[in-house]
Amino acid sequence: MIIDAKNMHFQDLNEEIRNCADAEITIDNCIGQRYIGSGESGRNIIINGTPGNALGAYLNGSKITVNGNVQDAVGDTMNDGAIIVYGSSGDATGYAMRGGEIYIKENVGYRAGIHMKSYKDKSPVIVIGGSAGSFLGEYLAGGTIIVLGLNSDGWPVSNFCGTGMHGGKIYIRSKTMQKNLPKQVMLRKAEDSDIMEIKKYIETYCDNFNADIDEIMNETFYVLTANSKNPYKQLYVHN
Repeated sequence: MIIDAKNMHFQDLNEEIRNCADAEITIDNCIGQRYIGSGESGRNIIINGTPGNALGAYLNGSKITVNGNVQDAVGDTMNDGAIIVYGSSGDATGYAMRGGEIYIKENVGYRAGIHMKSYKDKSPVIVIGGSAGSFLGEYLAGGTIIVLGLNSDGWPVSNFCGTGMHGGKIYIRSKTMQKNLPKQVMLRKAEDSDIMEIKKYIETYCDNFNADIDEIMNETFYVLTANSKNPYKQLYVHN
Protein backbone atom coordinates (compact mmCIF):
# COMPACT_ATOMS: atom_id res chain seq x y z
CA MET A 1 0.00 0.00 0.00
CA ILE A 2 1.13 3.55 -0.78
CA ILE A 3 -0.10 6.41 1.40
CA ASP A 4 0.25 10.05 0.37
CA ALA A 5 0.74 11.82 3.70
CA LYS A 6 0.66 15.34 2.27
CA ASN A 7 -1.53 17.52 4.52
CA MET A 8 -2.62 14.49 6.59
CA HIS A 9 -3.06 14.86 10.34
CA PHE A 10 -0.80 12.46 12.23
CA GLN A 11 -3.77 10.71 13.86
CA ASP A 12 -5.38 10.03 10.48
CA LEU A 13 -2.11 8.73 9.05
CA ASN A 14 -1.50 6.39 11.96
CA GLU A 15 -5.05 5.09 11.88
CA GLU A 16 -4.68 4.30 8.18
CA ILE A 17 -1.44 2.41 8.88
CA ARG A 18 -3.05 0.40 11.69
CA ASN A 19 -6.08 -0.49 9.59
CA CYS A 20 -4.06 -1.48 6.53
CA ALA A 21 -4.01 -5.22 5.80
CA ASP A 22 -0.75 -5.00 3.84
CA ALA A 23 2.59 -5.82 5.43
CA GLU A 24 4.40 -3.54 2.96
CA ILE A 25 3.56 0.16 3.37
CA THR A 26 5.16 3.16 1.65
CA ILE A 27 4.46 6.67 2.95
CA ASP A 28 5.15 9.52 0.54
CA ASN A 29 5.32 13.26 1.31
CA CYS A 30 5.76 12.73 5.04
CA ILE A 31 6.06 16.13 6.76
CA GLY A 32 6.44 15.91 10.53
CA GLN A 33 3.69 13.42 11.39
CA ARG A 34 4.34 11.89 14.82
CA TYR A 35 4.24 8.34 16.21
CA ILE A 36 4.48 6.59 12.84
CA GLY A 37 4.86 2.83 13.30
CA SER A 38 4.38 2.97 17.06
CA GLY A 39 3.99 -0.53 18.49
CA GLU A 40 3.90 -2.13 15.05
CA SER A 41 5.04 -5.68 14.38
CA GLY A 42 5.32 -7.62 11.13
CA ARG A 43 5.44 -4.53 8.90
CA ASN A 44 7.94 -3.13 6.42
CA ILE A 45 7.36 0.62 6.37
CA ILE A 46 9.21 2.91 3.96
CA ILE A 47 8.96 6.65 4.60
CA ASN A 48 9.84 9.28 2.01
CA GLY A 49 10.14 12.61 3.76
CA THR A 50 10.70 13.71 7.36
CA PRO A 51 8.66 11.96 10.07
CA GLY A 52 8.00 13.74 13.36
CA ASN A 53 8.78 12.79 16.94
CA ALA A 54 8.60 9.25 18.35
CA LEU A 55 8.95 7.40 15.06
CA GLY A 56 8.78 3.68 15.87
CA ALA A 57 8.06 4.18 19.55
CA TYR A 58 7.47 0.79 21.22
CA LEU A 59 8.31 -0.86 17.87
CA ASN A 60 7.78 -4.58 18.29
CA GLY A 61 9.38 -6.24 15.28
CA SER A 62 8.70 -4.11 12.22
CA LYS A 63 11.31 -2.57 9.93
CA ILE A 64 11.10 1.17 9.24
CA THR A 65 13.26 2.81 6.56
CA VAL A 66 13.39 6.59 6.25
CA ASN A 67 14.68 8.24 3.10
CA GLY A 68 15.45 11.52 4.83
CA ASN A 69 16.07 12.93 8.28
CA VAL A 70 14.09 12.14 11.43
CA GLN A 71 13.15 14.24 14.45
CA ASP A 72 13.38 13.49 18.18
CA ALA A 73 12.83 10.27 20.17
CA VAL A 74 13.19 7.80 17.31
CA GLY A 75 12.71 4.25 18.63
CA ASP A 76 11.52 5.42 22.04
CA THR A 77 11.27 2.27 24.22
CA MET A 78 11.36 0.00 21.17
CA ASN A 79 11.33 -3.74 21.85
CA ASP A 80 12.40 -5.31 18.56
CA GLY A 81 12.81 -4.65 14.86
CA ALA A 82 14.96 -2.16 12.94
CA ILE A 83 14.91 1.53 12.08
CA ILE A 84 17.17 2.67 9.23
CA VAL A 85 17.63 6.39 8.58
CA TYR A 86 19.28 7.72 5.41
CA GLY A 87 20.07 11.03 7.05
CA SER A 88 20.42 12.47 10.55
CA SER A 89 18.36 12.12 13.73
CA GLY A 90 17.30 14.63 16.37
CA ASP A 91 17.63 14.32 20.14
CA ALA A 92 17.00 11.26 22.36
CA THR A 93 17.40 8.66 19.63
CA GLY A 94 16.68 5.24 21.15
CA TYR A 95 15.42 6.63 24.45
CA ALA A 96 14.89 3.71 26.91
CA MET A 97 15.34 1.30 24.01
CA ARG A 98 15.40 -2.33 25.17
CA GLY A 99 15.67 -4.32 21.94
CA GLY A 100 16.13 -4.02 18.19
CA GLU A 101 18.56 -2.02 16.08
CA ILE A 102 18.74 1.60 14.91
CA TYR A 103 21.06 2.65 12.08
CA ILE A 104 21.63 6.37 11.42
CA LYS A 105 23.66 7.17 8.32
CA GLU A 106 24.82 10.59 9.51
CA ASN A 107 24.54 12.38 12.88
CA VAL A 108 22.43 12.30 16.04
CA GLY A 109 21.60 15.09 18.46
CA TYR A 110 21.79 15.14 22.26
CA ARG A 111 21.14 12.20 24.58
CA ALA A 112 21.11 9.35 22.06
CA GLY A 113 20.76 6.05 23.91
CA ILE A 114 19.73 7.64 27.20
CA HIS A 115 18.39 5.00 29.63
CA MET A 116 18.97 2.29 27.04
CA LYS A 117 18.90 -1.17 28.62
CA SER A 118 19.01 -4.89 27.91
CA TYR A 119 15.81 -6.77 28.61
CA LYS A 120 15.81 -10.56 29.13
CA ASP A 121 17.31 -11.99 25.91
CA LYS A 122 17.17 -8.66 24.06
CA SER A 123 20.10 -6.27 23.74
CA PRO A 124 19.55 -3.05 21.76
CA VAL A 125 22.01 -1.56 19.29
CA ILE A 126 22.44 1.96 17.87
CA VAL A 127 24.95 2.58 15.07
CA ILE A 128 25.73 6.21 14.22
CA GLY A 129 27.70 6.90 11.07
CA GLY A 130 28.67 10.48 11.83
CA SER A 131 28.90 12.31 15.13
CA ALA A 132 26.82 12.47 18.33
CA GLY A 133 25.80 15.36 20.55
CA SER A 134 26.33 15.67 24.29
CA PHE A 135 25.16 13.10 26.85
CA LEU A 136 25.46 10.14 24.51
CA GLY A 137 24.57 7.01 26.49
CA GLU A 138 23.50 8.93 29.58
CA TYR A 139 22.48 6.42 32.30
CA LEU A 140 23.20 3.58 29.89
CA ALA A 141 22.22 0.30 31.55
CA GLY A 142 22.71 -2.19 28.71
CA GLY A 143 23.08 -2.64 24.98
CA THR A 144 25.60 -1.28 22.49
CA ILE A 145 26.16 2.15 20.96
CA ILE A 146 28.62 2.52 18.07
CA VAL A 147 29.80 5.90 16.74
CA LEU A 148 31.79 5.65 13.52
CA GLY A 149 32.75 9.32 13.15
CA LEU A 150 32.88 9.14 9.36
CA ASN A 151 32.54 12.92 9.05
CA SER A 152 35.01 13.78 11.82
CA ASP A 153 38.79 14.03 12.06
CA GLY A 154 38.74 13.92 15.86
CA TRP A 155 36.66 12.57 18.72
CA PRO A 156 33.11 12.46 17.22
CA VAL A 157 31.11 12.79 20.46
CA SER A 158 30.37 16.01 22.35
CA ASN A 159 30.50 16.54 26.12
CA PHE A 160 29.41 14.31 29.02
CA CYS A 161 29.46 11.02 27.12
CA GLY A 162 28.30 8.18 29.40
CA THR A 163 27.24 10.33 32.35
CA GLY A 164 25.66 8.02 34.94
CA MET A 165 26.47 4.96 32.82
CA HIS A 166 26.18 1.68 34.72
CA GLY A 167 26.02 -1.00 32.01
CA GLY A 168 26.38 -1.68 28.30
CA LYS A 169 29.20 -0.52 26.02
CA ILE A 170 29.88 2.50 23.84
CA TYR A 171 32.28 2.02 20.92
CA ILE A 172 33.82 5.09 19.32
CA ARG A 173 35.94 5.09 16.18
CA SER A 174 38.45 7.92 16.34
CA LYS A 175 41.97 8.98 15.43
CA THR A 176 42.33 10.60 18.86
CA MET A 177 41.48 9.53 22.40
CA GLN A 178 39.17 11.71 24.50
CA LYS A 179 40.53 12.38 27.99
CA ASN A 180 37.83 14.53 29.57
CA LEU A 181 35.11 11.97 30.32
CA PRO A 182 32.74 11.61 33.30
CA LYS A 183 34.03 9.71 36.32
CA GLN A 184 31.39 7.02 35.75
CA VAL A 185 33.15 5.90 32.54
CA MET A 186 36.30 3.88 31.86
CA LEU A 187 37.97 4.18 28.45
CA ARG A 188 40.33 1.79 26.66
CA LYS A 189 41.35 0.81 23.16
CA ALA A 190 39.20 -1.91 21.66
CA GLU A 191 40.74 -5.36 21.48
CA ASP A 192 40.15 -8.02 18.82
CA SER A 193 37.41 -9.60 20.93
CA ASP A 194 35.65 -6.22 21.16
CA ILE A 195 35.79 -5.75 17.41
CA MET A 196 34.31 -9.20 16.88
CA GLU A 197 31.35 -8.20 19.04
CA ILE A 198 30.44 -5.24 16.86
CA LYS A 199 31.65 -6.19 13.37
CA LYS A 200 28.29 -7.65 12.29
CA TYR A 201 26.54 -4.37 13.13
CA ILE A 202 29.11 -2.37 11.19
CA GLU A 203 28.66 -4.75 8.26
CA THR A 204 24.91 -4.13 8.40
CA TYR A 205 25.56 -0.38 8.45
CA CYS A 206 27.75 -0.73 5.36
CA ASP A 207 25.16 -2.88 3.58
CA ASN A 208 22.43 -0.34 4.30
CA PHE A 209 24.36 2.77 3.31
CA ASN A 210 26.89 1.42 0.79
CA ALA A 211 29.86 2.31 3.02
CA ASP A 212 33.37 0.83 2.75
CA ILE A 213 33.83 -1.78 5.49
CA ASP A 214 37.62 -1.89 5.02
CA GLU A 215 37.94 1.86 5.40
CA ILE A 216 35.84 1.82 8.56
CA MET A 217 37.64 -1.08 10.20
CA ASN A 218 41.07 0.33 9.37
CA GLU A 219 40.88 2.83 12.23
CA THR A 220 41.20 2.68 16.01
CA PHE A 221 38.10 1.95 18.08
CA TYR A 222 37.76 2.85 21.75
CA VAL A 223 35.44 1.19 24.26
CA LEU A 224 33.64 3.00 27.06
CA THR A 225 32.34 0.88 29.94
CA ALA A 226 30.89 1.70 33.33
CA ASN A 227 33.20 2.28 36.29
CA SER A 228 31.77 -0.50 38.41
CA LYS A 229 33.56 0.64 41.60
CA ASN A 230 31.14 3.48 42.19
CA PRO A 231 29.49 4.81 39.03
CA TYR A 232 27.26 7.41 40.73
CA LYS A 233 29.70 8.64 43.37
CA GLN A 234 30.73 11.76 41.52
CA LEU A 235 27.15 12.74 40.82
CA TYR A 236 25.89 12.93 44.36
CA VAL A 237 28.82 13.42 46.80
CA HIS A 238 31.89 15.60 47.00
CA ASN A 239 34.55 12.94 47.64
